[in-house]
Amino acid sequence: MEPVLFAPGIVSTGLGERDVAMTPDGNELYYTAVVGPAFNFGAIVVTRRVDGQWTPPEIAPFSGHHMDLEPAISPDGQRFFFMSTRPLPGVTEATGNEDIWVMDRSGEGWGEPYNLGPPINTEGGEFFPSVTSDGTLYFTRKVAEGSESIYRSHLVDGVYSEPEMLPEQINSGQLRFNAFIARDESYIIVPVWGREDSLGGVDYYIVFRSPEDFWSDPINMGETINAAEGAEWSPYVSPDGKYLFFMSSRATIQDRFSPARQTYESLQDLHNKPMNGSFDIWWIDAGIIEKLRPEGF
Repeated sequence: MEPVLFAPGIVSTGLGERDVAMTPDGNELYYTAVVGPAFNFGAIVVTRRVDGQWTPPEIAPFSGHHMDLEPAISPDGQRFFFMSTRPLPGVTEATGNEDIWVMDRSGEGWGEPYNLGPPINTEGGEFFPSVTSDGTLYFTRKVAEGSESIYRSHLVDGVYSEPEMLPEQINSGQLRFNAFIARDESYIIVPVWGREDSLGGVDYYIVFRSPEDFWSDPINMGETINAAEGAEWSPYVSPDGKYLFFMSSRATIQDRFSPARQTYESLQDLHNKPMNGSFDIWWIDAGIIEKLRPEGF
């Protein structure tokens, strides 16, 4: 019930890591590796469990040419969503616009990525897809610079409905984004900036949903998950519901300085390890979610 750094030296390294996604059988794990203080480049990385052993992480076959972030796999394992700035078919150069792309399962791999198109994607920018068991898609839409909100679109007869902006319980604070929806739609975890009850910076909040589609008030997930000095903006719960993964920069390089004078080699060593002041993936027993659930939800 206390956060632990996830796979230090393997997944959590000197790079910036975030955005976990798994196949339902737990045999494929995807995440985003980012370089640069302003997300100068990001790629989706994969490691697979083969004969009980995890393969060394590598950039996924469909990624590595353009900015790709935020993988999300549908609960049935048949669709793979992600955000990308890659160009549309027939266009030679990427515009830099954030769109949601998708791939369909093909044998042991994935088919060619295709743009999800309208009514999901617009010129404003869409990112961080998250999918329920019935195919409902939750995502962030940027309508103007510095203005982002969480939207929802139902899948009806294979077609996405016109997205609706979700109520103020979810779109609280001054800025909110990168929301993870439970596969049964019973709760949503939202990184929020600008609330009075924040511990500092961006914090994870959880909002519970009733079967009648009523939402609880947002609940700060507390000091166990949020850190006053850290950045937190990428939540995920494993397909079996047992583990909460979250991105955090909670631990900084200053915590590991020794009284001895540093050398150039020791600085390089610190830079190449996790908790170097960038952000890493942490995990914790998802039972913490049930401890926060209010009566009636």
